[in-house]
Amino acid sequence: MPPLASATASEPLSAPYPRPDSPPLLAPGAAEHTLNVWLVPRFSMLTLFCLLEPLRVTNRFGRPLFAWRLLSSDGEAVVASNGVRIDVDGALSSLVDEPSSGGQSGAQTRLMVVSSYGPEVSVGSQARGVIRHLAAHGAWLGGLDTAPFILARAGVLAGHRVALHWESVPAFREEFPQLEISQADYEWQGERLTGSGGAASIDMMLAWIEFLYGPSLADAVGRQLVHQRGHLATPAAVSTRDDSLPRSVVKALAVMEANLAQVLSIPDICRLVGQSQRQLTRLFMAHFEETPKQRYLGMRLDHARCVLADSSRSVSQAALGVGFTHLAHFSRAYRQRFGEPPSATARRGQATP
Repeated sequence: MPPLASATASEPLSAPYPRPDSPPLLAPGAAEHTLNVWLVPRFSMLTLFCLLEPLRVTNRFGRPLFAWRLLSSDGEAVVASNGVRIDVDGALSSLVDEPSSGGQSGAQTRLMVVSSYGPEVSVGSQARGVIRHLAAHGAWLGGLDTAPFILARAGVLAGHRVALHWESVPAFREEFPQLEISQADYEWQGERLTGSGGAASIDMMLAWIEFLYGPSLADAVGRQLVHQRGHLATPAAVSTRDDSLPRSVVKALAVMEANLAQVLSIPDICRLVGQSQRQLTRLFMAHFEETPKQRYLGMRLDHARCVLADSSRSVSQAALGVGFTHLAHFSRAYRQRFGEPPSATARRGQATP
């Protein structure tokens, strides 16, 4: 059977784990996911840093997974609550003119609103109209600290639990008695994410990383940030972190999860981790009774199964999404692991509302 055309080859690797920092990825097409961040005047600088730093660190695990763009209401620089002036990449209204701002052609637009003191002072009807437009076109919308006020006034939080800074809860409850307020540090429901901001934003972003790429990568990023993850609401499964695992094993699992589609060779993984292949194999066998290659293959197949069970993607799309270039090879490996062909999993997933 001919190869599935368009599978992306692994990028050349030239740096040990974790790779050195590179300039921030600001172009929407430069990474798999782009987060647009709207900064409202007097926003919280702490919240912004805690929002972006996990994404920056994630990109050090082998390839650029996340990009971001900073926006303001008028495209001009914004002054944070601590007096620091921040340059931005464009105006909020630019999202309306673009077919997609998600990072890839046709990808979902993601907008996170970051505010703090007096969000109503500088947010007018035009900005609320942009938010309503994005919501009507299926955008992913988030708001941190006092930004849930902005989203609620735009009418895009109906039916969603809302998390926000504790100081703002009484005023929010009075203005929006119909909305349910959560006691959690953040709430992620479907296409809406709200949170209290500040340091809790690190946990929120680690949850997003875990949802997209798995717990090993999210935990490795948390370690790089010297951050102990809290037990907060997350759309992904509970983290499988095991503190007894050797550091090189944790690094290897994180690199594998970051490269499910663009499959790396085991020697390349060993080079990123800074461990010999013989020693890494010995550690994997001791902890998992599997070689690194077997573990990596299992992670890719598990991810493909989740995709087939929870979406309308075809078997070919699922195979390409985890780096298989031959459908027959994918089907054999899938059947061996799960006892059924991938088409059977896909049929059940498509039949589930």
